[in-house]
Order: sequence, then structure tokens, then C-alpha cells
Amino acid sequence: MRPHGLRGEVVVELVTNRLERLAHGSRLVALVGAGEGRTLEVEGSRPHKGRHLVRFTGVERAEEAEALRGARLLAEPIVDPEAMFVHELIGCEVRDASGRHVGVVSSVEANPASDLLVLDGGGLVPLRFVTGRHPGVLVVDVPDGLLE
Repeated sequence: MRPHGLRGEVVVELVTNRLERLAHGSRLVALVGAGEGRTLEVEGSRPHKGRHLVRFTGVERAEEAEALRGARLLAEPIVDPEAMFVHELIGCEVRDASGRHVGVVSSVEANPASDLLVLDGGGLVPLRFVTGRHPGVLVVDVPDGLLE
């Protein structure tokens, strides 16, 4: 995070696809160095050159924004039963619709069209082909020939 302009806006680079994190009224904790976290409330935000310009309540001048330089912003987890988080996917067994073992997820690779499940055998499965989830198991419906 760094200051932008004279009115207290800061430049924020998101590492989430959940834009509601920057919605008016959202609360974020700013961690500056090894110090204590400071709770900030979003007053407004807007996209700007691949990042976002954010105004926080009570941060109205460049000097106040400068005090936030380099801060990491943290937010409470979003409860979304449909969401799949990378840390929950790694280590999952992957089966096709018939129940056949396809592999185990070793990592997840970012891809513009659809993130890819990287399987232990080297296969790649677009996340959009996941049709079911059970504890430790992902069910996929992939086109013929994709994993062969």
C-alpha cells in the first residue's frame, strides 16, 4: 500500500477476487511492520491502473496515508459454502464422474480462463470442470482425451 494524491487515498493491490473487500463500510486491519494492527473502514474505492484507489474513514491527508505505506491489509474470512480455496484443494483426490481415480492435487496454477488443478501425475484440470466436492475428494467431468 502507498499514498496517492493529497486527499488521503492509498493504492491497494488486491490478492483476492472478492471485490466486496473494498466495498463502502468494509473493515480491514492494516499491519504496518511488526506493530499492532489498525482497523480501517473503507469509505470508498475505485479501480485504477490494475489496482484500486481506496479512501479510509479518518485518513484524509497525504501525511495520514503515508503512515500506511507498506501496510498489509487483512480481512475476516468470507463464509461462502460454494467457494473453493487453494489450501483446501491441495492434497484432494480427484475422481472422474464414474469414480475412477484421476490423481491428487499437488498445486493450483493461476490461469486467466480458469485456474488449473495440477495433478501429481502432471495432468492439468481446469477448475471449472469440478462438479462435486466431498471431504478430501473432488469430482470432475472433463472432456474425453484431456487427461490421456
